[in-house]
Amino acid sequence: MRHRRAGRPGSRAAVAVAAMTGLAALAAAGPHATAGTVATGPTARAGAPVPGTVITEWMGTVAGTVDPVGGLTTPEEAVWHALVSTAMYNAVVGVEGRYEPYRWGARGPRTASAEAAAAAAAHRLLRLSFPAAAPRLREVYATSLARVPDGRAEDEGVTFGERAADHLLALRAGDGRGAPVPFAARPAPGVWRPTPPGHQPFASAWLARLRPMLLDSPAWFRPPPPPPLTSVRYARDLAEVRAYGAKEGSARSPWQTETAVYFTELDLQKALGDHADRHRFDLVDTARLYAAVNTVQLDAVVTAWDAKLTYGTWRPVTAIREAGRDGNPATTADSRWEPLLPTPPHPDYLSGHAASGGALTGTLTGLLGTSRIDLFLSSRGTGTTRHHRYAHEYDRDVVNARVWGGIHTRTADTVGNAAGHRLAAWALERYFRPVRG
Repeated sequence: MRHRRAGRPGSRAAVAVAAMTGLAALAAAGPHATAGTVATGPTARAGAPVPGTVITEWMGTVAGTVDPVGGLTTPEEAVWHALVSTAMYNAVVGVEGRYEPYRWGARGPRTASAEAAAAAAAHRLLRLSFPAAAPRLREVYATSLARVPDGRAEDEGVTFGERAADHLLALRAGDGRGAPVPFAARPAPGVWRPTPPGHQPFASAWLARLRPMLLDSPAWFRPPPPPPLTSVRYARDLAEVRAYGAKEGSARSPWQTETAVYFTELDLQKALGDHADRHRFDLVDTARLYAAVNTVQLDAVVTAWDAKLTYGTWRPVTAIREAGRDGNPATTADSRWEPLLPTPPHPDYLSGHAASGGALTGTLTGLLGTSRIDLFLSSRGTGTTRHHRYAHEYDRDVVNARVWGGIHTRTADTVGNAAGHRLAAWALERYFRPVRG
């Protein structure tokens, strides 16, 4: 199928309207919000078949393959979650049909094993990209293929899956991964600079210029500039994060503190597999779920980093400590203020976490046809699992968490979350669609 170049999305003004509309719904939540319910996790069905096991198995393998020593950031890992899930999606729908493949017109034999195709696609993409991980990948591959009867179907599936991986790697050649991208802005009031305690340079600036998976340009969903330093909204944002995001003496409740930490390290890939299992998704729908969520989230990260590089706004810790230089009479400096969470080494506006959160809930509601996302997410930050029932509750909490952690202003969060939602709606009108007829 020939990929159709889609039209440019709506104007920046539309983004601003969407962001402002969402402000009231995303206002600070109390400690009894249902999305914040701590859960023990879903109850597994003993002995029940799991059609999408091969997909969840390989998505669980990605992190340990691409980042064996824990040096990659979550946005950097998102690149590989998108690539692996999309390769498997193309391999599966190329055999089974039902949904349009991602920028590929090839079809596999109908007699091929789609399960073998998915395993072969993931294995080949990761092995070619990370040859040092070959022994570990062989073990996972052997486990995957052991569930497929030997014979023609397995052989055809493997051959087609490898073609799917090769095609995607060719599409992504020279996409800008890891390329040097400088941040040229000089220090001035409102301009980002390395933050304490590490004072690290702008990390992963290349994400701002990475070729998106779905969009034609990182700037397509770039929002308008953040509020001026002298504005009432800027002063309000700064006052809120100063009061609720402080490491010591903050106005946070214990639940709000736990929420801030909870959203630092979430195991989304496991949560997607659990959702697919509990809702009895077959192999095709499981592959589609992972590919759609991961590609839309990656493009949301690219959108957020494009805004970070373009606007280069300082982080709350810098803004609060240097408030005496911002020209706003409603702000006052506190040279000793510290945030609850360590400040990541890149600008405030937009929040990548809030943007990818909006992309997640926007994609799930679009795929499921309901705002009830029913997602159990485990946090490595707190060691707890929460049941996020509805999309708006997750959005509210992910926005609040970054303010309560002291690392983002509310505007950076709400505008980012709105951009993620708009991107998801745009993407699902053009990708991962059912095959007509």
